[in-house]
Amino acid sequence: MSEAASLLLWLTLAAPLPLGLLALWKPPCQMRTVVLATGALPLVTLWLLPRAGEGALHGSLALGGLSLHWRLDALAALLLLLTQLVLLASAAYAVGHRRAALPADAPHARFWPLLGGLAFALGVIWVAADLLLLYAGLELMGLCAVGMMLLPGKAEAIRAGLRYLLYALVGSLAWLLGVALLLGAWGTLDLGGLAAVAEPDATTRIAMALLAGGLLLKAAIFPLHGWLAPVHASAWTPVSAVHGALVVKASFFILITLWRLLLPEAAGAAWALGLLGAAAVLWGGLKAWRADSLKQVVAWSTVGQLGYLMLAFPLLAGAAASVASLAWQATWLQLAGHALAKAAMFMAAGNLLFSTGASRLVDLAGTSRRLPLSLMTFGVAAVTLMGLPPSAGFTAKWLLLQASMEAGQWPWAVVLVLGTLLTAAYVFRVLRYSFVEEAPRHEFHPLPRGTDLTPLLLALAAVGLGLVAEWPLSLLRQGGVP
Repeated sequence: MSEAASLLLWLTLAAPLPLGLLALWKPPCQMRTVVLATGALPLVTLWLLPRAGEGALHGSLALGGLSLHWRLDALAALLLLLTQLVLLASAAYAVGHRRAALPADAPHARFWPLLGGLAFALGVIWVAADLLLLYAGLELMGLCAVGMMLLPGKAEAIRAGLRYLLYALVGSLAWLLGVALLLGAWGTLDLGGLAAVAEPDATTRIAMALLAGGLLLKAAIFPLHGWLAPVHASAWTPVSAVHGALVVKASFFILITLWRLLLPEAAGAAWALGLLGAAAVLWGGLKAWRADSLKQVVAWSTVGQLGYLMLAFPLLAGAAASVASLAWQATWLQLAGHALAKAAMFMAAGNLLFSTGASRLVDLAGTSRRLPLSLMTFGVAAVTLMGLPPSAGFTAKWLLLQASMEAGQWPWAVVLVLGTLLTAAYVFRVLRYSFVEEAPRHEFHPLPRGTDLTPLLLALAAVGLGLVAEWPLSLLRQGGVP
């Protein structure tokens, strides 16, 4: 049974590659068929979930003289399911977006193989159990993300995409230097082997600093976030949705995985990462509040929301088991809720921008009457970002607050409150402009069918996740906590 489950897992991971290539040659009118075919992938992952929770599936892939180790535990299975749902929604949205919002000569067909490659790369990252396989997934993800950012072909998109590529290359160089130090010191790339033999000496600390620097750069964590907002300003809406929801999360996943293995008791480093997260929450919220462009608001919001994930590090470092459990559950629930809500918010913002033909907040006047569903989607997604009940964001932040109070680390509680207030400030600023009726009217372009429903389903899923949070949290508890 385990061999069959392992084979099925890798077929599921690899399936987006041929589907993306098939979509490259498929007539646009038949694209929905390809998108619907991908709907079977989350069903397969749901079948694998209980098996991952009972005892993680694991194995190795032979590559010449190398063995690439992999492992599917409850966390990896849940992240794989989340990835498939978000990518499926983004693909469905992209069909309508291509038909209405892109010029006829746009290279939209190239989007599909890049999306398939990105899906495969993310799946590899979730299941990787050695540094080499993690590197392969990380680089493939970066190349596909850069390619998707360059698709618009405009000067500003090319500049932003090349800037993103430069930052990604610097991050990859830091990663490789860190991996080289670990390999030289401990003689293994296997994560399980590293956990058994590695000691928190100077070499390990320097290697972890290099790895963390590269990953923080790729994850756009303050103060290494400068590339994020310009990239999203010029990217296609489905690309922004995928990137903001999933791509930046992968680097965080790798960082916390390696930190747990190599430096779990490093309280000083953990507090430094927590302070970076707190700064990201406040700075991202302030920049989103002051932004004049709708897409910039959503992009800076991503910077702020990612900061909440970094608060896990000080709460996990040498903390009591109860505190670690709360922080662990809160972190992954926050990640899942934010992924669903942020993808929905980018899509809703894309609908508003397409219909109005303008990007400034002041040009949103009248959208409450002409685009009520898209505006409602934006508001429902914001419920999760603000952490209002009964959303996943509320449950996650409540657990973080409990962990902070139980650990006596009250600064994180202050950050949670201030971050919530800043989120409410920039969300209500967008809504205020949308309800203005006295401003000069502009022509509203009709939205293609389905582009308003897909993001609404994602936003509702983010809220609904808070109501069924016990299901994924119980799977995480079965898989164990730090």
